[in-house]
Order: sequence, then structure tokens, then C-alpha cells
Amino acid sequence: MNHKLFILICCVFFLTICACGTKSTVVLIPDPDGHVGKLEVSNQAGTQTLDQANQAVDIKNETTAPATPAILSQSKIRAVFSDALDARPMPPEKFILYFLPGSNLLTKESEALLPQIIQTILARRSDDIVISGHTDTVGSKEYNYGLSLERAKTMFDILVANGAVPDHIKVTSHGEGNLLVKTPDDVDEPQNRRVEVVIR
Repeated sequence: MNHKLFILICCVFFLTICACGTKSTVVLIPDPDGHVGKLEVSNQAGTQTLDQANQAVDIKNETTAPATPAILSQSKIRAVFSDALDARPMPPEKFILYFLPGSNLLTKESEALLPQIIQTILARRSDDIVISGHTDTVGSKEYNYGLSLERAKTMFDILVANGAVPDHIKVTSHGEGNLLVKTPDDVDEPQNRRVEVVIR
């Protein structure tokens, strides 16, 4: 769960217990990738802004301004918000695999990633897998759409052959429409010849 959803849970908790006149705490935690957002905590008496990892603010009641923000330790966050933290879904895992020019053949480096991808799917018992095919800008848009779909279907077949459930996989084709590296037309860019696999 990203920090926005976690904050939403905290704010819902805040709104629920404010009706009872009970003190509450809101904490801003980073995304799994370490990114920290920004949150304003307000009531009729004032506002405080949270913009640092693990920064928290206490709210005594609706008529008292939120307290000065402070950084909470990991152990304190775990002690106070253990239920919310434990309820978070695992963050998605993303893999990028690259292909040889004009083909649906994986590079050797990408072939080496296959066991890790399959292990991740099986370990998580994932029922939400998205495979997105992409190409570089060599060739027509129509050709590249078909090639990227072929690459995505190749990955679909590999995953299903190794235990993934077909109904749990969504296959999409972007052709040259979503370049990882922006290039003009007719440019052979290895990083654009790819399939992205997102496992939730």
C-alpha cells in the first residue's frame, strides 16, 4: 500500500475517534520505494504539514490545533499502527525483460530473470499479473503493435508453462506507443524492445 492509502486509513481512524473526543495520531510513511509524499492535517483550530518520512502529528480534539510534528521511531510506528501495517497488501513487483531486434526472443540476460519471476508468482500466489509488450520505433506502427503483442504472448506462455494460472494474467500490447527511452522514428533502441511483467 502506498503512503496515500495508509494516510487515508489513519484519517478515517481520526475522523471516527474524533467523534468520541479521543486523541489521535497521523503518521506519514514512505512508499515501498522510499518516496515520501506530503500531507496537511487540519481541523477548525489549525493546520500542520507532514512532509518527512515517519513524521507524525497528534490531534487532541477538534477545537485544539494539531501539535507540532515529530519524527516517530520505527518501533513506535509498529507499536501504534501494527494492525494497519499488517493489513497492507504486498507492494507489486515489476520485472523488465528485453528482446533481440525484430523478434520475440529474449536476450540471455533476460532469460536469466525467468526463474525469479516464476518464483515470485508462486510464492505470492499471485492472481493479478499484467504483461505489457513494447517495441522500439523501427518498422511501422502496425508491425510494432503486432510484435509487442507477440512478445507479451511469449511471456504469457512461459509463465503458464511454469505454473501461473492463465486466468490470472492480463496481456497488453503497446507497440511503440510507450517508449522507455524517447527516440525519433526508426531508431533501434534496446531498452524499448521489452516486456514488463507486474506481479501483485
